Amino acid sequence: MTYFEKPADVKEMWHLVDADGKTLGRLAARVAGILRGKHRPTFTPNVDMGDHVVIVNAEKIHLTGNKMKDKLYRRHTGYPGGLKTATAEHLFRKDPTQLLVQAIEGMLPKNPLGNGMAKKLRVYVGPDHPHHAQQPALISL
Repeated sequence: MTYFEKPADVKEMWHLVDADGKTLGRLAARVAGILRGKHRPTFTPNVDMGDHVVIVNAEKIHLTGNKMKDKLYRRHTGYPGGLKTATAEHLFRKDPTQLLVQAIEGMLPKNPLGNGMAKKLRVYVGPDHPHHAQQPALISL
């Protein structure tokens, strides 16, 4: 018989991740798995089993190869001819947390369940964060 975890039985934990010297895609894949709850032995795909993740030192993340100059991020304003394109380098200079947030949210489900998982992600520039009261456990990825 298969066991399905019920949403009321899920105990949410807090994790702290230091992004210093980490590669963007590898870190994003591991964090997306934690947000989704795939690190738990009782993982159930239709239940939000993920934990809260706090990422610090977002400005110290790096991309391999020439991706800083070559990787493009596109968005559309909604108006005719409104396609906007920015390189990873431009996006990183404007807001270093956006690279991580977009990479991680792109790995989550595109539905209301995934939206709830994305709200459990917090990314900060520098080593300080305001979530000391939750006592996040430092994990090394």
